[in-house]
Amino acid sequence: MNLELDGASRLHFVIGDPIAQVKSPAGVSEMLQARGHNALCIPGHVAPQDLDVLWAGLKTLKNLDGVIVTVPHKIAAVHMADRLSERAAFLGVVNTLRRTQTGWEGDMFDGIGHVSALQKAGCVLEGKRAVLAGAGGAGSAIAHALVLAGVSELAIHETDEVRREALIARLSSLGMATVFAGSADPTGFDVVVNATPSGMKEGDPLPFDGDKLTPDMFIGEVITKPAVSPLVERARSIGCRAITGVDMFVEVRDLMVDYLSAR
Repeated sequence: MNLELDGASRLHFVIGDPIAQVKSPAGVSEMLQARGHNALCIPGHVAPQDLDVLWAGLKTLKNLDGVIVTVPHKIAAVHMADRLSERAAFLGVVNTLRRTQTGWEGDMFDGIGHVSALQKAGCVLEGKRAVLAGAGGAGSAIAHALVLAGVSELAIHETDEVRREALIARLSSLGMATVFAGSADPTGFDVVVNATPSGMKEGDPLPFDGDKLTPDMFIGEVITKPAVSPLVERARSIGCRAITGVDMFVEVRDLMVDYLSAR
């Protein structure tokens, strides 16, 4: 697709650290223009300590309509929004901000996008036992979406004890599932989800003990580069069904573009 670009183009940024792995610039730009918007999505590599300085300048651009937020800014970016959706406020994380006539609004689509990808691949979540690695921005959202989708139990494997316990308390307050601290041992779980960066770099350890995966487990992944993560590769080699981070991205991208287009 040949993208339109001229002085009237509206801008959307995707910001993260690192940024080279993201799929959003091309995918979001193509979808926005396919819907008739003269708009582009541009990658921005910003370190955590520079986020406030970046936002102070970026939001003054009169042709900036949206910002997509990726690792590690999804928690810090909450403060970039003037208003949050109920979901984003509950979680304390955002992955998309849009300009409106009354300020910047933020929402979070990683969780519902991941669950949508799981369900489209045939994963039944209601009444199942799930274990999730990672309680950061994406992990928190996926944990929330898994609970809302009806899992009976959810174990959170997170090395940051404060972050893990805060998420467990928040999700337990819903009264919908038993939520507790988990480990890298997936034994006994039906659904196993990685929401950590482990696997992006060559030599990274698996987020779960690969020797304890069994063919009846369904695997979820957030990593988009490599397209097939070491966890997914290992799981598929023993007969597990699995979704990749790219599968998740497709669902999240569609939700983000709907949100950005509806402003």
